Amino acid sequence: MKLNCDLGESFGAWRMPVEEAIMPIIDQANIACGFHAGDPLAIQQALRLAKLHNVEVGAHPAYPDLQGFGRRSLAMNAEEIIAMLHYQISALHGMAVCEEIAISFVKPHGALYNDMLRLPLVRHAVMDAVANFKGANLELVMPAHPDFNLFQKEGLDKGVTIRFEAFADRCYTDQGALVSRREKHAVLSFEKALQQSKKLIQEGCVITESGNSLLLHAETLCVHGDTHDAIKMAQALRHLIDNPDTAV
Repeated sequence: MKLNCDLGESFGAWRMPVEEAIMPIIDQANIACGFHAGDPLAIQQALRLAKLHNVEVGAHPAYPDLQGFGRRSLAMNAEEIIAMLHYQISALHGMAVCEEIAISFVKPHGALYNDMLRLPLVRHAVMDAVANFKGANLELVMPAHPDFNLFQKEGLDKGVTIRFEAFADRCYTDQGALVSRREKHAVLSFEKALQQSKKLIQEGCVITESGNSLLLHAETLCVHGDTHDAIKMAQALRHLIDNPDTAV
């Protein structure tokens, strides 16, 4: 199991203060591309930190929604989705080249990430954008889900390798989706997040909002850098991944 974090999301006077502390702990950095967050300086600094700590870098593109932090779905056709993804991935790829670092994956952000699960048009457009990007050989990060075999096959048919991601601190529905952030129980407490992560690492499953056990195939675990106690959470998850038999 790898540990990843969404980073490079500072914008102007709005600063994310954890990046220098969290980068040495993680394996993979999902760096914002400017459409939901991330100004050029913040992106450059995140890339330099990733290079310094030998952290794998991926693009973290979103719908063009700065006001909503990319958490609102937008009605876009496949051609528009592919173009906006190529625009954002190209921006990060170009800045990475300037820092002599490579990008190796794409993890869509927010509503775009969730829309991949529920809307085949969006999912296929995202896959096509990743498959047809010429600047780098990229893999696609998708949510861990009971239907992962279907998504894996769709990706392979388009020439895209899929990585599946689970969330340490998010509650799941019985269908394998993330509980909406509008619900009070959507974000787990520190203790519950550690319990969920341990279950994912050891057993490959989570306990859903209704108390059922749900199998989830996951290769990487996300810790959110913009949440309370982000550093403490990342340190605890790092220890848990490196020492899976540790008691929680």
